[in-house]
Amino acid sequence: MSDIITTAFEVRPLTSALGAEIHGVRLEDITDADFAELRRLLLKHLVIFIPDQEGWSAESRIAFGRRFGELEEHAYLPHLDGHPQIQIIDSEQNGKIPIWHTDMTYAPNPPIGSVLQIVDGPAQGGDTMWSNQYLAYEGLSAPLRDLLDGLTAVHSIHIPGLDSQAEHPVVRVHPETGRRALFVNRAHTSHIAQLNRNESDALLQYLYRFSTSPEFTCRYQWRPGSVAIWDNRVTQHYAVDDYSEHRRGLRVVVLGDTPSGDKPRWDHYRPVPGQRYVPDWVNAKEAY
Repeated sequence: MSDIITTAFEVRPLTSALGAEIHGVRLEDITDADFAELRRLLLKHLVIFIPDQEGWSAESRIAFGRRFGELEEHAYLPHLDGHPQIQIIDSEQNGKIPIWHTDMTYAPNPPIGSVLQIVDGPAQGGDTMWSNQYLAYEGLSAPLRDLLDGLTAVHSIHIPGLDSQAEHPVVRVHPETGRRALFVNRAHTSHIAQLNRNESDALLQYLYRFSTSPEFTCRYQWRPGSVAIWDNRVTQHYAVDDYSEHRRGLRVVVLGDTPSGDKPRWDHYRPVPGQRYVPDWVNAKEAY
């Protein structure tokens, strides 16, 4: 039986967890009706891929991104000359992030999504993986889901030129679908605010591993000109660093909303005097 689904476009699901490749659309001159269909497919599949989009102009790229919302101008990534909304993701300019993450969760309003096109890449390697955080949450036992629904986590980043911290629900409710999703990630989550250090470390390490289990993921092999659009609110992604050739992409990021979830059921944990917690992935300045 064919796994190709015909709607307004030809839709080829990649896995049962998430991801679909879309054929029959040209982003350069997309219509309102086509965009509405793409948005529906994005909410269903969480990440969609549109191949063969060579020649996509900067102006059209920006206009397409603005259909989703206001675009972000990143604080430290290079951008296309004259177009600060178009970020350059370059493997030779700190563009490799081989760690599971959700973009910019250290911000009070993390992005709702991104549109990335790979314009140059290696013949083999350089794939990107995504993980479905609806399924990660739903795959946990009922008692653990109940605990997580009442917790918040602090997300932070401390690098030259960028110092930010925000607190979000450990489980967020998607504003368009109403479904619950796990909302912690190894790159940016510092600690769970209501737990002590040992408890927070142990629980987060379990959630990091579980939330990126193979059965929740898809993997995409890029071809030059392919475009990925993903819902940053309910996915994590991982850029596989298995190549040495140059890899370059162009990305627009759609500014976000405030993650919502249940109110925390407990106060913040207060450590004994002198106790500090520093995330092990970065030389952080903040502690709790």
